[in-house]
Amino acid sequence: MIRALSLDLDDTLWPIAPVIERAEQALDAWLHAHCPNAAAAWPVDSLRELRERIWLAHPHLAHDFTELRKLLLRAALGPHGYGEAHVDGAFEVFFAARNRVDLYADAVPALQRLAARWPIASLTNGNADLDRIGIGAHFVARVCARTSGAAKPDAAIFARAAAELGVPAAQIAHVGDDPELDVRGAQRAGMVGVWLNRDAAPWPHAGEPDIEIASLAELETALDRFIQRHH
Repeated sequence: MIRALSLDLDDTLWPIAPVIERAEQALDAWLHAHCPNAAAAWPVDSLRELRERIWLAHPHLAHDFTELRKLLLRAALGPHGYGEAHVDGAFEVFFAARNRVDLYADAVPALQRLAARWPIASLTNGNADLDRIGIGAHFVARVCARTSGAAKPDAAIFARAAAELGVPAAQIAHVGDDPELDVRGAQRAGMVGVWLNRDAAPWPHAGEPDIEIASLAELETALDRFIQRHH
C-alpha cells in the first residue's frame, strides 16, 4: 500500500543548472551596482571557484546551502569593506533568482493529480522556496536538508519526511532523479524508490529501482501498477 509520496525538487520538477546560472548572473549584476570593488575582484567564474573552495572547507555544512552561500558572500565582500547588510542584500538577489524556475511541462499536471490522491512532502537537499515558485499548495509537508540537519541519502532525512507525513516509511514512495541520493537513499530508509529517468540513462548501481518512469506523467499509473503487483 502506498499512502503518501515524497518528491525531490531540483531536476525532478525543474532543471536546476539554468536556474543557478541565471542566479549567478543576477548576483553579478547586483554586485556591480552595489559592491563594485568586490564585483571586479570576483567575476562569475572566479566566484564559482571560491564557492567550491568554501564548500570543501565546510563539509559540516554540506546540508545547508543557505549558510554556505552566505559564507561565500562574506568571504567575497568582507575584504572589500562590505558588511552583513550587503551580504544579506546579495543573498536575497541570488535567492529570488534561484526561485525563478521553469517547471517541466509534466510537473504541475502531475502534482494536481497526485495531490488529489495522496499527501505529498517535498524532500530536498536544496533550498528552493515552494511558495515563491508558486506550487506550495500541492504539498502538505516540506522537508529540506537545512532544517533536518541531514542530507540525502542519509536515512535521517527520509525518516523526517515519514514523521512529517505521519505515514510509515514502507508506505511512502519517494520520487527523484538521482539514483544514489533519491532512489537508493529511499530504499535504504525503507521507502519505495521511484527513479525519474528523463534521459533514458542506464541504472548505475547494483539492484534496481522499485519503479522507473521517464516522466512525471507516468507516475500515477506506475504507482497503481506497483500497488496491484504487491497487493
